[in-house]
Amino acid sequence: MSSSVIEARTAQAEKVRVTDDELIVDLVDGRTVTVPVQWYPRLAHGTVAERRNWRLIGRGEGIHWPDLDEDISVEDLLGGHPSGESQASLQRWLKSRELLASKRMQPSREKRRAQRARRGARG
Repeated sequence: MSSSVIEARTAQAEKVRVTDDELIVDLVDGRTVTVPVQWYPRLAHGTVAERRNWRLIGRGEGIHWPDLDEDISVEDLLGGHPSGESQASLQRWLKSRELLASKRMQPSREKRRAQRARRGARG
């Protein structure tokens, strides 16, 4: 009686694209995995620039988006597993993004002083 040994290979990503509707991951073995971007709320809320800023981790076993603090494993994609992030965690993350965006929109203290000085000089 003979037996064969099945060698399990870990799936590895090589190319990633994120559209408004889909996360598309090309694997080194030629397969392409496409899942709804809504499965990963941080990607869904990300800007085009944030979605494009990704890197492979673990020799392609995962994908990391530093601007969104998101990591997704190829194994989870293949298994059909959406994000496991809790609603409370997602809401904290969204709130932190709002605060960061509002700070970016506010002129710095020095800029406001200079603006007041210019207005005072004209008046």
